[in-house]
Amino acid sequence: MLNLQRSLTCLICRRRSVHTSPVLTTFWEKDDKGGYRDWKKMPPLKDQLREGLKDLKTEIGVWAQEMKERFEGDPILIFRPGEVDVQWRFGTTESLNKWMATSDADNNEGFSTCSLTLTKEGKGLFSGTLDKRIPKDGKVKRSGYCSMKSLRVRKSFKRDSHLDWTPYNMLVMRVRGDGRSYLLNIHAKGYHDLTWNDMYHFVLFTRGGPYWQVARIPFSKFYFGSKGRIQDRQVSVPLDRIASFGITAGERWGGDFHLEIDYIGVEFDPNHREEFAYEMYKTESGIAST
Repeated sequence: MLNLQRSLTCLICRRRSVHTSPVLTTFWEKDDKGGYRDWKKMPPLKDQLREGLKDLKTEIGVWAQEMKERFEGDPILIFRPGEVDVQWRFGTTESLNKWMATSDADNNEGFSTCSLTLTKEGKGLFSGTLDKRIPKDGKVKRSGYCSMKSLRVRKSFKRDSHLDWTPYNMLVMRVRGDGRSYLLNIHAKGYHDLTWNDMYHFVLFTRGGPYWQVARIPFSKFYFGSKGRIQDRQVSVPLDRIASFGITAGERWGGDFHLEIDYIGVEFDPNHREEFAYEMYKTESGIAST
């Protein structure tokens, strides 16, 4: 009886400490949208339940397909050295539904516009206009960006998942650009708020003209950043938990841009043995930011 009373007392103390302790806002973020989410626009709970029941049949079908792939899949035949495993190929309307295109105008931070459409040849076309004008709201200091981003991989019943690119060491893209430089973004978003903004970048240089180009970029060349800032302490891409992939258009010069995309894939090159391209130096505590 005495042990039970002590347990209840400890439980009450812990509960009180949870409710009375102050919130540490140094790293914690209330949502993964970084302040862009508008909870007032969320539909009522009744409407959310109604929409959820409509998706039940579809989600059961997705779950059945997952079980089928688990039993029929052969891990030995997942990849072959030298062959490109296409992750996203454009050509149909369904292929566009796996992506979203946004600009600074969507967040009330500028006047740029962009879209992701299909060309007459059935290729993906990421195009728009970069506008460098800054809104006169006293908050925005830089403007002029457009981006396209793949939707996060999800399992059945709306469960978040990740892409596993562990067997590969190359990113392969077949594109036709306009001579601009585009920033490639690999998002490794985790389940905790400290990793929501983890991003790995590399620049895609395109050449103008009528010819297509195949860009092969090692994952070891991608550098680590967070919220647009390159971090002092660099780490390699966690290939076992890729959340999404994106392309950003944003340069010093505004104007129209267009980037045609045939496919985006991954490849294992046995001749590439580099693990990480950037040297790391030992620094005193508190000098390098993480």
